[in-house]
Amino acid sequence: METKEQKQKFQQIVDESHRIVFFGGAGVSTESGIPDFRSVDGLYNQEWDYAPEEILSKTFFFANTPEFYRFYRKKMLVTGIKPNAAHLKLAELERAGKLTAVVTQNIDGLHQAAGSTNVLELHGSVLRNTCTSCAKKFGLDYILSHSDENLVPRCDECGAVIKPDVVLYEEALDTNTVNAAIDAISKADTLIIGGTSLSVYPAAGLVNYFRGTKLVLINRDAGAFDSNADLAIHDSIGKVLGAVSVQAAGTKRDE
Repeated sequence: METKEQKQKFQQIVDESHRIVFFGGAGVSTESGIPDFRSVDGLYNQEWDYAPEEILSKTFFFANTPEFYRFYRKKMLVTGIKPNAAHLKLAELERAGKLTAVVTQNIDGLHQAAGSTNVLELHGSVLRNTCTSCAKKFGLDYILSHSDENLVPRCDECGAVIKPDVVLYEEALDTNTVNAAIDAISKADTLIIGGTSLSVYPAAGLVNYFRGTKLVLINRDAGAFDSNADLAIHDSIGKVLGAVSVQAAGTKRDE
């Protein structure tokens, strides 16, 4: 749990920072009700004969598209979700001129829904989808409402299968997105890492480009990277970020 001293130190770091970058993982979205697909529960064991990493691979998508979409719809397309306190506070920090970028491993679009504008989606987004033949683009609503008897969405122009614009296993991260993330992280004076154990590569390796002065980790569980941080808080990221008071860049907090 976050202590009073940690809360005060985190507030001081935010107050003194001018170019914050936030690097987030699945833990940011689970607090909005989106399940972590890596979690193994009884329902999962009953429904699928494959590991999630196998289902969410490029090979599996093209070899067993109906089963891919059955998992994808069940575990990754959660409707009615809303940004939580962490998403909202990050957007507020951006508006105040304190935060320059959000680098996220999540694919749900919640940062943009909260109002953040410079969001670098390392693993793509469920909100964007592309025909595998003619490259026509489709939104999430089309995927949810247009599918054949096998739950596979098909292009309304050519009839080919539509693929989500998410980075599957065996696929490389988008070069432009990675370069933009490296640029933002390398120029940050403070890097806040939240909701991730930094175990998913190559995305997690991007934090090695940080050259700033303050590194903050916020995660429910302790991790191997904690010892590298100036401040490591083990608590709800929504609770910790939500409690931060935001002042516009260039202003001084009243004592």
